[in-house]
Amino acid sequence: MLVMTEAVDHDARQCDSALVQAFGFLGKRWNALILSVLSPGPAGFAEIRRAIGAITDSVLADRLTELVEVGLVTREITDTRPPGVVYDLTTAGRSLVPVLDNIAQWARTNMRDASPARDGAGEARREPGRSE
Repeated sequence: MLVMTEAVDHDARQCDSALVQAFGFLGKRWNALILSVLSPGPAGFAEIRRAIGAITDSVLADRLTELVEVGLVTREITDTRPPGVVYDLTTAGRSLVPVLDNIAQWARTNMRDASPARDGAGEARREPGRSE
């Protein structure tokens, strides 16, 4: 038996290039978490490090530098003794907070293991911007 098939002329599926760019950056380990930690307001390096937990100082420094370079985070040297550094979200960074909140809510609702993140000591970490 001979079966004839017609050639189907259709466009190949493609991802939206802006979405590819956004997830290429935000999907990079720690970037979205750093933005989330900064959502309540400015924080110093040590405070960000404690909030995230498992990140190393060198990786955190690299990620903060990247976030500053793309314009999502500001870095300000404080006029204190000794001088300190404070990081904060820019307007562009702040505009991502509702998106990150929506992703977190989606994960709590739809992912099998959406339990609270744990730090290295097994302690549940508080989600930034949420009270206990």
